[in-house]
Amino acid sequence: MKKILIVDDHSDIRKLIRITIGNAYEVLEADDGRAALEIIRNQQPSLIVLDIMMPGDMDGLQVLDAIRADPKLAGIQVIMVSARGQLHDYQTGMSRGANAYLIKPFSPIQLVNTIKELLG
Repeated sequence: MKKILIVDDHSDIRKLIRITIGNAYEVLEADDGRAALEIIRNQQPSLIVLDIMMPGDMDGLQVLDAIRADPKLAGIQVIMVSARGQLHDYQTGMSRGANAYLIKPFSPIQLVNTIKELLG
């Protein structure tokens, strides 16, 4: 079973995404960037749903940079999710290596379709 890591500092959003994904994947969760990187390095999920704005010393873009800089992790699919919906925000996420960028609030169907597209 493929693993999906949900990274968001709001537990209600993680729960909503977990319910949306359903039982087709093993779901892991983290509430900040440092915890996310630890899980990513130890569990090597197939896909990460990664919020940009999080508390602490690592935001989602910094986590994305760390993933793309590590040859062992660089192949992991990353869906950025953010309330930041300007074209510049989208371009920043995509140029730093995101595979998709969804703007909150996003449609659950859109998320599921994006996951299916990225994981095949």
